[in-house]
Amino acid sequence: MHGERFILALDQGTTSSRALLFDAEARVRATAQREFRQYFPRPGWVEHDAEEIWASQLAVAAEVLQQAGISARQVAAIGIANQRETTLLWDRASGRPLAPAIVWQDRRSEPLCAALRAAGYEPRFQEATGLLLDPYFSGTKLAWLLEHLPGARAAARRGDLAFGTVDSWLVWKLSQGRLHLTDPSNASRTLLFNLERGAWDQALLDILDIPPQLLPEVRSSSEIYGECAEEWLGAAIPIAGIAGDQQAATFGQACLYPGMAKNTYGTGCFAMLNCGAAPLRSRQRLLATALWRIGETRAYALEGSVFMGGATVQWLRDGLGLIATAPEVETLAASVPDNGGVYLVPAFTGLGAPHWQANARAAIFGMSRGSNRGHLARAALEAIAYQSADVLWAMERDAGLRLTELRVDGGAARNDALMQFQADILGVPVLRPQVTETTALGTAFLAGLAVGLWSSTDEIARNWAAERRFEPAMGEARRAELLAGWRLALDQTLAWAACQVQVS
Repeated sequence: MHGERFILALDQGTTSSRALLFDAEARVRATAQREFRQYFPRPGWVEHDAEEIWASQLAVAAEVLQQAGISARQVAAIGIANQRETTLLWDRASGRPLAPAIVWQDRRSEPLCAALRAAGYEPRFQEATGLLLDPYFSGTKLAWLLEHLPGARAAARRGDLAFGTVDSWLVWKLSQGRLHLTDPSNASRTLLFNLERGAWDQALLDILDIPPQLLPEVRSSSEIYGECAEEWLGAAIPIAGIAGDQQAATFGQACLYPGMAKNTYGTGCFAMLNCGAAPLRSRQRLLATALWRIGETRAYALEGSVFMGGATVQWLRDGLGLIATAPEVETLAASVPDNGGVYLVPAFTGLGAPHWQANARAAIFGMSRGSNRGHLARAALEAIAYQSADVLWAMERDAGLRLTELRVDGGAARNDALMQFQADILGVPVLRPQVTETTALGTAFLAGLAVGLWSSTDEIARNWAAERRFEPAMGEARRAELLAGWRLALDQTLAWAACQVQVS
């Protein structure tokens, strides 16, 4: 082991910080995870403590080296994958955050988005960035901070402050303030980045009154940016790969060629379709986004985001107390033969793609006196698959193609019942990889490419293998019946949201 080289992948997620150590055969040699607190100060607000994110990430990085019994000098590079859109603002001199991080789920900037839409700006943002005007993205979160923190905008104009998504924050901390940068996959989630030009868009910055001095430098997704300070882990390790978590998962799934698609089942669900070297503008209210840039080679994707994936199961556990642990949902759902006519539309924080209805709220339909805990658990799992299918079908319409398979990953992808139901509803095979840690693997691949541990993307594609293939097994009549029930429930939820808008 002494002569081996490893990649340290930092996987900074919405509810926990994780670190994984990969060897040159892309095998996981050690892993560590640490959860951190979620803050909900007001309805629709979600916050993180930026210093707690950093402390938890550094702790697990040190833990995996200790677990594996290796020296930091054996680590060839560090790769970073991160929760996207979560917005941080800090003082350049002290390195201290000015406020809690505003998490991607947070909806506080919806009034600003509504005002911008009413002023006719959405087509301009969509054309430049591939995104819709929604509180999901970082730009309006940053504008909210500059507006509400006393003196922040003036300090930003003086160059005293730094903005970043979580990747930028971690690189800043690892390098002790020497590096302030991001990559296209994260920059393209801010509402501030021009997809065609691959650069920050001054016109959009002006609309939101965001000083450009705040912004990180945009570098490629795979290159040596600089080094981690020696004091953190015991060696000055190159930092060599960055990607937002969903783009990293797409790379880890080896969806490296146009037409390949993956879906990640995490807190939310995130489907991505590789569109090749040019952005594909959506007619289905999906997002055009940067996948990665390696050297001068750019890749783009269509993305559809479902806000409540695994978080729906967390609600069953934490909100209702129906289960003690998330894996128990599979057993509870299997306690009934079908959903009993019960449908859950989990719009707890609005609906994402392709609806983009921020005012929608969760609803349960079809309950009778005979409905029980099992039916609700089954409805929750099925809702994850229905939402994902709606997104994937919208992608097919935009791209003018028919999916031949879907590669899956994320915590909920380990749920066999959910994966089988997803295959049944989609009508195409669902493939779960042998290495399910695809987010960490993707950023490990990006970092490893930069330092020569892997020679090419073709070599990376050869490393991918399926652990299980779920074939569609549901009859067409039953499938049509279930989808009709889902669409009726969804239509009613959207109608209620429309009524709420009229009332307010």
